[in-house]
Amino acid sequence: MMLRRNQPLLAQLLQRAPAWGPRRKSHLAEEDVVPFARAVIGTFFQGQPSLGNQYLEDALLRGYLKRHLPPQVFAEANQDLQRFGARVSGEILNLGQECEAIPPRLQQFDAWGKRVDLILTCPAWKKLKRISAEEGLIAIGYERKYSNWSRVYQAAKLFMFSPSSGMFICPLAMTDGATKVLQVTKSSGPPGEAFNHLTSRDPKLFWTSGQWMTERKGGSDVAHGTETVACKQDDGTYKLFGFKWFTSATDADMTLALARIMDAQGSVTKGTKGLSLFFLKLRDEQGQLNGIEVQRLKEKLGTRQLPTAELLLDGAQAHLVSQEGRGVATIANMLNITRIYNSIGAVSCMRRIVVTAREYATQRFVFGKFIKDHPLHTQTLARMEVQVRGGFLLVMELVRLLGLEETNMASTQDSHLLRLLASVAKLYTGKQVVATVSEGLECFGGQGYMEDTNLPGILRDSQVLTIWEGTTNVLALDTLQVLAKSQGQVMQAFSASVQEKLASASDRSELASSIQCLQEALGRLALQLEKLLGQGRTSMEMAARDLAYTLARIYIGALLVEHAAWAEASPSDIYASQRWCEQDLCPLDAAQQAGCYEADALCRDMDLVYEGSPTYKTKESAQASQKTVV
Repeated sequence: MMLRRNQPLLAQLLQRAPAWGPRRKSHLAEEDVVPFARAVIGTFFQGQPSLGNQYLEDALLRGYLKRHLPPQVFAEANQDLQRFGARVSGEILNLGQECEAIPPRLQQFDAWGKRVDLILTCPAWKKLKRISAEEGLIAIGYERKYSNWSRVYQAAKLFMFSPSSGMFICPLAMTDGATKVLQVTKSSGPPGEAFNHLTSRDPKLFWTSGQWMTERKGGSDVAHGTETVACKQDDGTYKLFGFKWFTSATDADMTLALARIMDAQGSVTKGTKGLSLFFLKLRDEQGQLNGIEVQRLKEKLGTRQLPTAELLLDGAQAHLVSQEGRGVATIANMLNITRIYNSIGAVSCMRRIVVTAREYATQRFVFGKFIKDHPLHTQTLARMEVQVRGGFLLVMELVRLLGLEETNMASTQDSHLLRLLASVAKLYTGKQVVATVSEGLECFGGQGYMEDTNLPGILRDSQVLTIWEGTTNVLALDTLQVLAKSQGQVMQAFSASVQEKLASASDRSELASSIQCLQEALGRLALQLEKLLGQGRTSMEMAARDLAYTLARIYIGALLVEHAAWAEASPSDIYASQRWCEQDLCPLDAAQQAGCYEADALCRDMDLVYEGSPTYKTKESAQASQKTVV
């Protein structure tokens, strides 16, 4: 009786099984099969999402390139990117997953007790370095075969490469940043020779670079945190002595490092003016470390594929590449590049989780239908997609401006925007990616939490993108500084650019509502900025993050509208611009009206945060203490 009762349900399950996964063969007849018996454990499998060609499946990427690149450039890039898109989802993805499975390790001593300090990386990590050279992932930006469009073409390849590459985009970011510095400083000698290695397409000649700025005091305050000293030698080189607290991609061939030059009396200049920038190779011709001891590898939440170490510099031979005392000004060129890479990495992770989630939605069958057919789930994916599209257009606009500047084609407005958007894009996309990837993991249910799906690693790796190259608050304050230093010119450039983009779509009735929302937000931004200027420095600093978010949302909205007005735009391009403008485009205005930047807001914030803390007294408790003493 039990078997017969359950048979209709069992038959139904067996009929549906092919749509979900392979049916496990059984020696039992169907009518004899018992539910949950060992013979039918394999009847149901969750569908594994597949990763297709990462160029052909990205309509926005292809549309953007077709819209911007000159026809001949697009024809060549289109062919190469189709080929590369297949390589990314096959060979490169497999190598990236191998790097995750076999993280680097430190061998400090050999079998006979000699200190060797070898950072051992897996073969896949080395293959990714070879592929980076072959694909010209650095070279494209400096060969300038396509003039100012070379950077856009390069960014497209990095965008596809990044989420498959096991975080190899990190050493590439520092390599590109170092290349930029050596190009701008017109370095000669060993630093000048390094430029050719950094831009080589020959895997045997290609070098990667590190970036050693952070010391034991940590953080972005290199002016007060840098303790490393440089002692000049008779041959014009320097020896560096110090401790570098965070050194990413420590298996690189060379690095750039900040240090303070010590004079004959053993004194150094403190502050920013005392910092100079140096080039050094990690190993000599015999493979021995260049006065460097690897203290340990860092144990990190994510980016485990990437060797990050604490290093002691004990007489490392180095070459001065900046003017003495101009180290911080020189690395500004590097920071623009590395922040752009950070933004590319963020948006590419967003794209990867959305692509994977939408594929999974066509396979996972629950509550009587595929999850793509559940309206709420599709709405969630659509909201994520809008974030991806907005972040992508912001990053590509930044890259386009970089290409104009590097080929001396940038207007004054372009230059102002590049300086502003480098910080804004990095901080905003860093926040976007964490939220979007976290939402994306939910789209897989419990499978999104399982390590062997490789999905949790995307979230872990994404988290660092809010921290690398300046945290959100540091970059928000940097944004404030950029606006203040220009005495209004940067803000004028921002507003003019937004208005130009909106004007290009003024004849499109379906975009009228979005244009109106953006113009109103721009007006509110101007009004609140004027108020803040009258409230003083503390209020401006408290408003810095909201201001940066407002700049990002308004500019992204303008970019989405501009793209939607393109003659070949799809209905989805138009819809994305409309959906973007549904959110609060000017959080600065909302926070100002709520009194978040008023004179006593800081005290209220302190009381809220530290209430109950034994190390802090609220205003009320302090007053009570005074009365007791009296």
